[in-house]
Amino acid sequence: MRCVVFGATGYIGGRLVPELLRAGHDVRAVARDPSRLTDVPWHDRAEIAAGDVTEATSVASAVAGQDVIYYLVHSLHRHDFVELDRHAARTVAGQAHAAGVRRIVYLGGITPDGQPLSPHLASRAEVGQIMLDSGVPTIALQAAVIIGAGSASFEMLRYLTERLPAMVTPRWVNNRVQPIAIRDVLHYLTHAAALPGTINRRFDIGGPTVLTYLDMMRRYAAVAGLPRRVIALVPVLTPWLSAQWVNLVTPVPHSIAVPLIESLVHEVVCHDRDITTHIPEPDGGPASYERAVELALAHIRHAGMPARRSGAAMPPSDPLPSDPMPSDPAWSGGSSYEDIRERHTSADAQVLWQFIESIGGEHDWCSFPLAWSPRGWLDRLIGGAGLRRGGHDHHRLYPGEALHRWRVEHLDRPRLLRLRAEMRLPGRAWLELSAAPDADGSLYRQRVIFEPHGLTGHLYWKAIAPFHHAVLGGMARAITNAAEREKRRGKIPR
Repeated sequence: MRCVVFGATGYIGGRLVPELLRAGHDVRAVARDPSRLTDVPWHDRAEIAAGDVTEATSVASAVAGQDVIYYLVHSLHRHDFVELDRHAARTVAGQAHAAGVRRIVYLGGITPDGQPLSPHLASRAEVGQIMLDSGVPTIALQAAVIIGAGSASFEMLRYLTERLPAMVTPRWVNNRVQPIAIRDVLHYLTHAAALPGTINRRFDIGGPTVLTYLDMMRRYAAVAGLPRRVIALVPVLTPWLSAQWVNLVTPVPHSIAVPLIESLVHEVVCHDRDITTHIPEPDGGPASYERAVELALAHIRHAGMPARRSGAAMPPSDPLPSDPMPSDPAWSGGSSYEDIRERHTSADAQVLWQFIESIGGEHDWCSFPLAWSPRGWLDRLIGGAGLRRGGHDHHRLYPGEALHRWRVEHLDRPRLLRLRAEMRLPGRAWLELSAAPDADGSLYRQRVIFEPHGLTGHLYWKAIAPFHHAVLGGMARAITNAAEREKRRGKIPR
């Protein structure tokens, strides 16, 4: 079928498009700013179109000739999101009916019965009703917390649990939630396109287990290998106060944290499992909460480099739904720190590379030993081998080679060297060194990446930050200065 996805730059939309393509559909991905989709892995396999869901002409152009509309737009970051989402939904519903679209698929939130709803949940329910009343057969799927890297609800849970070994929480963290893995959400969304036109209703979707938010934090800690979290319940924290606390200790924007936390006051549990009478369950059944968290953390445990938009590593052409995406917001995907230093040098790139590749050998670490020694002493103190493991005595490195307490993870001679730290750390660390020609010689670029593990990792990075100028800045200066001296001596690089 021909499917148009509104909200293709969002968390769900960016992961749904490749699933629809894999199912054999033609996909038109609509975004207000199509440039945000330039780096997504499926960019060349889908039609990318500019469109604004608040403008009727724009929407009419986007839905022309389409069979199915996926509506995955939510203006949560706007203070006037209720009015804006209402207007957008009416615009899309009206144009869908006028264009003769056969099906609308919408994803909203589970709503509890018989109680006032938070503005967030009330808006989600209202948008769903607008679609159901549009005259176009609509499937309105409703989910609670979606577990996957990039999901705002999951990222808030991740940061709170990882950064706070002990916390004070409101009593409503004991409210029940039925989380669902992102892979299962995409399963139901993809199959909803093919349901008969006679079906026009809401369906709740959820994982196999009902938990409290407290259970979710503790089970996340267990899966992530963190110590058991100490949590004290108090009756005085309102949702507004809780949101201020979340905003203080996590990078989740205040405009997103407030409505999400206000919604956690409600119990969000599936009312029924009617969806299974129309769409079969995913292979092996819905993923457990623990399995969903494992999938969300898999890229951290098994990938060589953090999957960051600014990093050197790009996602594979067919990533897993639980993996980070280039279109995800910068605050998602877990914490990482970087120290980047660049220096221009009159030496050409070939001479500069000679000193990069001989690091740890006759040139040692190109920085004064007293700066590196404390790190070696600390590693020995906590049970490591310090910096005792020998370096190499040649002028060429090889992938997988040990280099003191580092290992060569990637080598793109004569451009890029990436080392992975093997010393004992409360997290994972990499050191990247690169050489690139420029008009007057070459550019040396040095990047340290650190992914902290728990609060200890964050404190470790902040504790060593004062030494970065001496150690890392000294290394950058020494390597470029050595290359310039070699150039002046007129030696031919080995």
